[in-house]
Amino acid sequence: MRQWADYLVCGGVAAVVTLVLTGVVRWAAVRFSIVVLPDERRVHERPTPTLGGAAMFVGFLAAMAVASQLPAFHSMFRSNSEPLGVVLGAGVIFAVGSADDLHDMSPPAKMSGQVLAGTVLYLFGVAMLFFRIPFVHTTLVLSPDLSPLFTVAWVVVICNAVNFIDGLDGLAAGIIAIGSGAFFVYSHLFLTSQGLTGNVGPLVSIIACGVCVGFLPHNFHPARIFMGDAGAMLLGLLMAASTMSVVGESDVAGPGRTFFTFAPILIPFFILGIPLLDTAWAIVRRASRRSSPAVADKGHLHHRLMRLGHGQTRAVLILWSWTALLSGLVLWPVVTGRNSIAVPAAVGALGIVLYTVFARGRSPVDDAPSEHSPAQPPVTPAPPAPAGSPSSPKSATGPAPAATTVRAHPHAAPRSRAGARARTAGD
Repeated sequence: MRQWADYLVCGGVAAVVTLVLTGVVRWAAVRFSIVVLPDERRVHERPTPTLGGAAMFVGFLAAMAVASQLPAFHSMFRSNSEPLGVVLGAGVIFAVGSADDLHDMSPPAKMSGQVLAGTVLYLFGVAMLFFRIPFVHTTLVLSPDLSPLFTVAWVVVICNAVNFIDGLDGLAAGIIAIGSGAFFVYSHLFLTSQGLTGNVGPLVSIIACGVCVGFLPHNFHPARIFMGDAGAMLLGLLMAASTMSVVGESDVAGPGRTFFTFAPILIPFFILGIPLLDTAWAIVRRASRRSSPAVADKGHLHHRLMRLGHGQTRAVLILWSWTALLSGLVLWPVVTGRNSIAVPAAVGALGIVLYTVFARGRSPVDDAPSEHSPAQPPVTPAPPAPAGSPSSPKSATGPAPAATTVRAHPHAAPRSRAGARARTAGD
């Protein structure tokens, strides 16, 4: 029970630091015009500050610093290079994402940064080494030349998967909060049952959950700040590191109590099912059009939900519900020791599908004005003009009515590239 409390302390530190610093980062982003401007491909309708990933990164560092001082994690930080590898890898991916937020990077350059971050993880011991084959009691041991390839590929896939779903207010942060929280519970119980200590996976996952919880109050619709590529790819790297540390390193045979103990390799595909599915569909969709996978479009799952008539809030809640359902499939057999979740899961899935299909229509929350919405001056109707006057509608030669003047948004960045960066928040 004491170790659970230590984990929660680290997650709480990540949440509080991120919550406080996000407001500071938002002020700085507005001050220096680091905003995302609306355009035909984005769904937001007002200039919104970005680079919220800076607060998330500092929250992660603060939580790791606190963890290094807690007695429960002394052995992990003093006899294991993995925590340092995660910190350095997170620093690399944050630097790459921040550079992309401030100055557009080409897709090959951004992927090179992801490869570098994955390589740092591998060099410090966070790597894919073992694959326990589901249900056949067989463990596949990767050769030294394949392990770095699988490690880097997993980092690239998860970083891009999280970045792809960062297209609606609160979507990426909410999904990763649910998924990382579920993976923390699973990994801690699983490793404890195996008698394994010193694994960094549960610690990284609870910190990722805390970072998302602290960022969500600023990012839920209507968002006051975006996490940017720096935040999205940081979350992707943390999820990749935690899942690799637990799934790809332990070759100890499970007790056979539940089917998920036999197949831990399946766990990431459940808790990250929504972003991975969205990424796979995006690759297939763009390949069928013979375009590059890096070419952004509006065919993601959240875009399709909005075209069905769901507003931002409702679309986000639907995708959160799917993530919670898939995470429940992971946690139920591990926590209870029983596999009798098929019927409740099927009922839950049916309920989400029916709600998605029949509960269409824009949510009133999505239409509510926010503090970022440009103020609209009241329009006073003009008195009717006398018949036959030059301004009468019946006069063919009368002057055109004057255009209504709308005040500009006080924080709107100039539309030139020198003044602000017209950049998407995610894909």
